[in-house]
Amino acid sequence: MKTVFKLALVTALGLTSASGAFAQEFTKGTVKKVDDKAKKVTLVHEELKGLEMPAMTMVFQVGNDALLAKLKEGASVQFVAERVNGKLTVTQVK
Repeated sequence: MKTVFKLALVTALGLTSASGAFAQEFTKGTVKKVDDKAKKVTLVHEELKGLEMPAMTMVFQVGNDALLAKLKEGASVQFVAERVNGKLTVTQVK
């Protein structure tokens, strides 16, 4: 019985990793506004496939100060957005 449980656990972890990899897709966008105090950025972005959102302009939380420093108004960026604690958050920028 322990072997069946271990196999189920390994399978579940593998599926979680696969869905996490899909969420890491970079999306192209343009920085419209940066709010340093609120740690938010407004982006005009292409479709966010992993979040099933069409192209639009929207405000995102920014994961940390290092990411926030990379975001300058008018800049073209590639970013990853994920739901973190129920809020859309930019978690990677290049």
